[in-house]
Amino acid sequence: MKVLSKKNEKYSSQELLKQATTRYNKAMELFTLRNFIIVLALIVGIEFYRSSHDQNTTSLSLPLDTKIVAFGDSLTQGYGVLPEQSYPAVLAERLHVEVVNEGISGETSAQGLARLASVLDRTRPDILVLCHGGNDILRQNETRQTKANISAMVQLAQDRGIYVLLVGVATLDIVRFSVPSFYYEIAKERSLIIEDESLKAVQESETLRGDAVHPNAQGYALIAEKIALLLSEHYIPSSRP
Repeated sequence: MKVLSKKNEKYSSQELLKQATTRYNKAMELFTLRNFIIVLALIVGIEFYRSSHDQNTTSLSLPLDTKIVAFGDSLTQGYGVLPEQSYPAVLAERLHVEVVNEGISGETSAQGLARLASVLDRTRPDILVLCHGGNDILRQNETRQTKANISAMVQLAQDRGIYVLLVGVATLDIVRFSVPSFYYEIAKERSLIIEDESLKAVQESETLRGDAVHPNAQGYALIAEKIALLLSEHYIPSSRP
């Protein structure tokens, strides 16, 4: 058996160290500036997502004892989807508060006005999300009367100290979808915040609709998200009588 001298052992160790150093240097060369930029971009992206998600989760909140009544027709009831996919159900999950679904499919604003007072007295909500008038528009009912009915519903709620968020129902206006002007007039006259984006987006995108009129699950989720954002931003519990 061949025995290495101390000199040979020292030489072998030096060669191994040299080889290891060479391999390390080659590996470091592979870690180019481009790779560094990619890794840095990923880190920044992850941190941005985390901070945005945390901020959004924190901002979308109301006092846990807040009670909301979602009042309207089939758009509120959740026509075409499972009950847990309706916008009131998604809104409850988003804000972690109680949301009562008081939507009746096919209801007109006149019918809604006739039943709203009893609903408010029975449920005693802090907030009323009012999404009405769609069936009036479809049936081409007189706009002036539709406006008067919805405005009267708002007054019923405000007379009871209930905060009202108005949802504008979009309709086709010659070549594009828009929210009829009477919704904005009511909002101005009654000092309301109006959510006028979600139903317009639903009508403009087939991916958000289940049929020609109603949202699908994704569309209802969008409505809930827009309402949650506005309530989180504008509703002040201390303003209640």
